[in-house]
Amino acid sequence: MVNETAKEGFRRLAFGGIHDAVRLLFCEDVNPRTLKNMDLFAVSEIRRPKNGGMEIRFFDRIEALRLLSELEMSGTGAQALLSAIESGAAALKDGDKP
Repeated sequence: MVNETAKEGFRRLAFGGIHDAVRLLFCEDVNPRTLKNMDLFAVSEIRRPKNGGMEIRFFDRIEALRLLSELEMSGTGAQALLSAIESGAAALKDGDKP
């Protein structure tokens, strides 16, 4: 369950859109209602420097892809191990029958 949640999060970071963050960058009137309706999942930081303007930083997509790949690979190995254990248990169970 946790593994699947992590995979979904990394997928969103790696492949998700940044349209709302770009829209926010050019938005004249930023209010809580506007922000509530935006998908800012890929945003790691928003700053308003003293001299005005806005800085938006995003999570690293390449890093998210790397971590997603690691989770996918570890999941495959775990699934193979589980299948092998199940097969061995089934063989032992069938061997016990007269």
